[in-house]
Amino acid sequence: MIGVWSLVFLLAWTLVRQTRSAPLRDPQIEARPVIPRGDLSAGEQATVQLFAQTSPSVVYITNIEYSRVSLFSLDVFKIPKGTGSGFIYDRQGYIVTNFHVVAGSSAIEVTLADHSRWEAHVVGYEMDKDLAVIKIDAPSEQLKPIIVGSSNDLQVGQKVFAIGNPFGWDQTLTTGIVSALGRQIDSIVEGRTIRDVIQTDAAINPGNSGGPLLDSSGRLIGVNTQIASPSGASAGIGFAVPVDTVNRIVPQIIKYGHVIRPGLGVRIAPDWVTKRLDLPGPLLDTVTTNSAAAKAGLRGTIVQGRRIRQLGDVILRVDDREIKQEDDLLDALERHAVGDEATVTYLREDKVTTTRVILQQVR
Repeated sequence: MIGVWSLVFLLAWTLVRQTRSAPLRDPQIEARPVIPRGDLSAGEQATVQLFAQTSPSVVYITNIEYSRVSLFSLDVFKIPKGTGSGFIYDRQGYIVTNFHVVAGSSAIEVTLADHSRWEAHVVGYEMDKDLAVIKIDAPSEQLKPIIVGSSNDLQVGQKVFAIGNPFGWDQTLTTGIVSALGRQIDSIVEGRTIRDVIQTDAAINPGNSGGPLLDSSGRLIGVNTQIASPSGASAGIGFAVPVDTVNRIVPQIIKYGHVIRPGLGVRIAPDWVTKRLDLPGPLLDTVTTNSAAAKAGLRGTIVQGRRIRQLGDVILRVDDREIKQEDDLLDALERHAVGDEATVTYLREDKVTTTRVILQQVR
């Protein structure tokens, strides 16, 4: 055994001697020659140009909360509550972002691409779609509106780009493709969904929320809003609200401060009632007098004591869309404008009937 350890020691010592005898430095060393790389590929040049064109339209948003030094002090200090992204909508200073980026803020600060900072105010929002519009009073020459595209002609596999501020790292570009179309995700409003969203594998992380998703022409095609991830970081599954929805909602928010919704003028019974009564669609609980629904002959539920004296109409279809729950009904109606005529198919006392409704404005 001693002989084995002696042999190991001898080999190790020999190796050390040989290493020490080799030169560690070379006084004649010179820098390696730099090999010119040549021109960027056409694809790389296009990406560089896209970022240069669009990044000035992307902003960094800080949600600020005020806090008192103590209960007995009037002094307050700012606490960054969260950060997100947004993009410049026009030269008047309107900026589009996610509602959850600015929700619950005491103040909002917007940092432009030139690093100037501006106080922002909420113009309005649409919680169902997680969209909000804020405004800053910056000079128009400092504001570069984003180029707006469309989302109804997107194709799975086409290249997309996201610009935002993930984890606070501003002006970050990530690339990917359209992974899927027509996805449905949960809204921040309980019981509601956001439909027809874009799924992408472009890296989207906390801080990207509210930033733009772009096509290869640098046009806005969606607003990045959610990720699917067990860890909270990008797992290659991100979702964006389609720009066609943005184009419909944002002008209304800027004009009215809220979205003008088309509706029937009814109150729908809770979904659990529909399930408990084993109904094929949402039940009309109340039909407002002189409402669009009332004028079309629809009727609500009448309850006396604990007994249902008259079961209201059950909505089965709006136009060619099947209605299973209230969320389906709201989504179908939102595809219209106030004053449009919609065909409503309903069930009344085991009889299926169709009527035409001139949609009214509702909140």
